[in-house]
Amino acid sequence: MILELGRHRHDITYRSVVMGILNRTPDSFYDHGDYFAFDKFLTKAESLVAQGADLLDVGGVKAGPGPVVSQEEELERVVPAVEALVARFDVPVSVDTWNVAVLDAALSAGAVVGNDISGFADPEYLPTCARHGASVVATHIRLGPRIPDPEPVYDDVLVDVRAFLARCGAAALEAGIPRERIMLDDGLDLGKTEPQSLALLRSSDQLAALGFPTFLSASNKRFLGELLGTDVSDRHDGTLAAHALGVSLGCRILRSHDVAGSRRVADTIAAILEARDARDAEAA
Repeated sequence: MILELGRHRHDITYRSVVMGILNRTPDSFYDHGDYFAFDKFLTKAESLVAQGADLLDVGGVKAGPGPVVSQEEELERVVPAVEALVARFDVPVSVDTWNVAVLDAALSAGAVVGNDISGFADPEYLPTCARHGASVVATHIRLGPRIPDPEPVYDDVLVDVRAFLARCGAAALEAGIPRERIMLDDGLDLGKTEPQSLALLRSSDQLAALGFPTFLSASNKRFLGELLGTDVSDRHDGTLAAHALGVSLGCRILRSHDVAGSRRVADTIAAILEARDARDAEAA
């Protein structure tokens, strides 16, 4: 399977792509705005690239509830950041936004991926990405970004989420976006309880079976903290375990706060999977 990110093409048969997270928000659940200042943001980006990031993801509004961020403020946070990253690094840039105006401006500034946690709620999202030749990430969310959803109920979380994402993939294809540029994300924690997120993670092979590059966003998330009984500062080991399981089940894009650790896990599992398939081929 091939993943296209702008002019970068990745063979993801075994190797996973690691996306480094760059928050341009003062209220991120993980770093709490430690890298909101522009100089610190650029220093963090340099560190992620040095650690081996294949892709950098810039977001100007956090997914969960919080103070209102106007479109103008999101543009001010995101567009100069994208321009600076494109000028400094030979690494594709993703924009984490569900706002089409911000998407269009960021893609015009050099971003090559639209990462939409709303699951393409805006009908102009996919046409905008297609017009720019951008890749997309379709994420499942039950209600919508920034809407509290503490007690989500599904008829069957696996069936419901996979059906939603299958529709997103089909819509992206119909919009003219090639399969190699369409990533699907279960949206762990986004309108899911801990058991629901764990069930989706355990069945990542079913998401991969839809035939699109499979995206995993588990890094330091709430469901890991609830599972381990730890706060957000102590979920590193759980994150790497989730990444190892996800990659073994077909996930090939890891959105991560710890690029170096995720890169090591991904490369180790890739080597194991490739050796297994080589052995099986010889035996056949």
